[in-house]
Amino acid sequence: MKLRYIIYAVIILGLAYLIYYRISANKKIEGQGGGKAPAGSKAGAPAMQVEGIVVTPTKFNNDLEISGSIEPNESVALQSEVAGLVTGIYFKEGSNVAKGTLLVKINDRDIQAQLLEAQTRQKLSAANEGRAKQLLAKGAISQEEYDTAVADLESLKAQVQLIRAQLARTVIYAPFSGRIGLRNISTGEYLTPSKVIANLLSTNPIKINFSIPEKYASQIKLDSEINFTAGGSARSYKGKVFAIEPGINAQTRTLNIKALAQNPNNELLPGSFAKIKLALSTMDDAILIPNEAVIPVLKGKTVFISENGKAKQVEVTAGTRTSKDIVITSGLNTGDTVLTTGAMSLKPDAPVKVKLIKR
Repeated sequence: MKLRYIIYAVIILGLAYLIYYRISANKKIEGQGGGKAPAGSKAGAPAMQVEGIVVTPTKFNNDLEISGSIEPNESVALQSEVAGLVTGIYFKEGSNVAKGTLLVKINDRDIQAQLLEAQTRQKLSAANEGRAKQLLAKGAISQEEYDTAVADLESLKAQVQLIRAQLARTVIYAPFSGRIGLRNISTGEYLTPSKVIANLLSTNPIKINFSIPEKYASQIKLDSEINFTAGGSARSYKGKVFAIEPGINAQTRTLNIKALAQNPNNELLPGSFAKIKLALSTMDDAILIPNEAVIPVLKGKTVFISENGKAKQVEVTAGTRTSKDIVITSGLNTGDTVLTTGAMSLKPDAPVKVKLIKR
């Protein structure tokens, strides 16, 4: 019986020793930790290393960067008005042609024969009308008979004009000066009106077709200058706005605009992609911050600034955005330190250590 109590006593003493050892060890660990506050306490949290910039007003050219396409000044797919055998092709593929140059001739022998016949009948009718006029003056025929002779003559004149018009359709001339493309016909081929002979383009000057969002519509005027690049080339070209659509496109909410640019060396090819920079306005004291500093929220946009060594979240109103920066129209003041890194992990009043960067 006494042995059982002795065993119980030994077990209790062992448990007491273990508890005492654990408490002593925990106190020693806390002593080595230098008295740090428990996790989650802001007062003792280490300062977060971040980068930032000091807000300084600067001059900003409010340029709108948009995409467009290059178009020829004039363009036509050459086609024949009548069907017939091609008897002559008088242009070289890919060459420049002047307005009025003969390009294609279609067989017209049957129409020429019709014209000759109509002209012969017209001459005979003119002679009959002359005799009838003399007879009318002598009272040998009635006025009605003379009027019939005049009507026959006028009818034949109209027929001659009609045949001449048909004859004119057998030749195709360049409607304007430009460069002609690859031909789709050969001499001796039977040409139909649906067949495209070749494309004729006028490429100096060229047109740049583009659209801008409706909110910028009031800032675009005729003769506004644009800068653009084309076809992946780094070379910049200049143009001037010459036409503006009178209304906004209801489906896209954009305004269609066309500009003209000189192209004396035919470097700019119709159909090419154009990257356009359009100068809208200039701000002398704009506040620019990097795009990555802005945090989208439900009701707008915010940024973090450093104030007394702590992060402070402020609401801002943003304006024009470029590929790197964004204009802040309200919410920031000159001299504010805007935090440009760690924006998504920062919390208000969190301690920060800011490394200022140059722009």
